[in-house]
Amino acid sequence: MSRKKDRDAPPPVPERLPTPAVDAHTHLDACGDGTAADVTALLDRAGRAGIERVVTVADDLAAARWAAEAATWDERVFAAVAIHPTRTADFGDVEKAEIERLAAAERVVAVGETGLDYYWDYSRPDAQQEAFRWHIDLAKRIGKPLMIHDREAHEDLLRILEEEGAPDTVVFHCFSGDADMARRCVDAGYVLSFAGTVTFRNAKGLHEAAKLVPPEHYLVETDAPFLTPHPFRGRPNEPYCAAYTVQGLAELRGEPVDVVADSVRSNAERVFGLPSSQTVTST
Repeated sequence: MSRKKDRDAPPPVPERLPTPAVDAHTHLDACGDGTAADVTALLDRAGRAGIERVVTVADDLAAARWAAEAATWDERVFAAVAIHPTRTADFGDVEKAEIERLAAAERVVAVGETGLDYYWDYSRPDAQQEAFRWHIDLAKRIGKPLMIHDREAHEDLLRILEEEGAPDTVVFHCFSGDADMARRCVDAGYVLSFAGTVTFRNAKGLHEAAKLVPPEHYLVETDAPFLTPHPFRGRPNEPYCAAYTVQGLAELRGEPVDVVADSVRSNAERVFGLPSSQTVTST
């Protein structure tokens, strides 16, 4: 019974990072009840670990509305909005108009998560690709980064980005490729965001990718409440757990934790246009 309780319990909040960092992709609405008080509590816990700002990400229309609003509740929160590729079976004018309206908000800092997912069969590949092309165009028209979901779709994603002409800034959320995919993305100028999966012991290809990415081309994220980093895999995830991933990434790269954390922070500021600040308090 105690082992089951341990598996169900959230990981402990780790020791504070020596330099503050940013969780570049999380789903705050799925980490609690979704109230302003919940968001404050989540960010307070994250702050104790040195994760001082987050980008909360939408995957459907309701989540997009929530994320855009939640980003106004606490100055440590920013948002990204889009329709997830698995939800594009019914992607029409109503959805496009609402995403475009929300994406224009000041505290919405990216169009995402969009892309392709060939693992699930909730939406046909042609519908996903059409929606992805629309999101690419939106990101270019409003001048905001494109945040990509890529599951078993590397080649089609890279091809469509080339065909459409990629926005100035492209982020591969929860990067899942190997060293070769990482090189191709870096050569194209894309940014790779590493989730807790980079700390998994069996993720050898991902480990090699993380080692070769130049310092200016990576971010760290939780994708909370999913993908909790080692050694807490399978337990509930929250933004504070990004600190574990920063530590794991530093170990993989053979670099000091403060160097990796500072790269994560400065890259997030550049990529998402966040204020240049290392200390942010709740409103």
